[in-house]
Amino acid sequence: MDADDRAAWEEQRRQAVAGHGAALEAGRAAEAEQAGKLLADFVRRATERGVPPVVLRARAFDGHATYRTRLRGWYLKANRSVAVGEDGQYYVLSVPSSLRAHFTGADVSPSPARLIVGAGGGDGETMPLERLLQRRLDAGAVWP
Repeated sequence: MDADDRAAWEEQRRQAVAGHGAALEAGRAAEAEQAGKLLADFVRRATERGVPPVVLRARAFDGHATYRTRLRGWYLKANRSVAVGEDGQYYVLSVPSSLRAHFTGADVSPSPARLIVGAGGGDGETMPLERLLQRRLDAGAVWP
């Protein structure tokens, strides 16, 4: 393979990788948009049904401590690892251990919502977001 052939092949690979990356990003954006609609609908329906939001707490990565947050919303899993905020955002409630957070509370930023909760997490606990939201609505005010 001469230098021109190699350069052409490298350019073709670069374009293929860029195309795959763009397709992956477009798929993630479409998934996030669809998940966002499900979350907004959940907040509306929970409010209509009188399911009260609660103050959300975040758990340290090591599992030993929990911290207050400034967020209010609804836990989606019994282990309280994920929640929907009153703002319709999706939150993964895991944070680094912190002495400061012990006194002032933890800051938790919204995470991109996925249509399959737990996908890629490796713990084997996956569930469609839509089913998780419906299960939480069906539980009403009583939640583990």
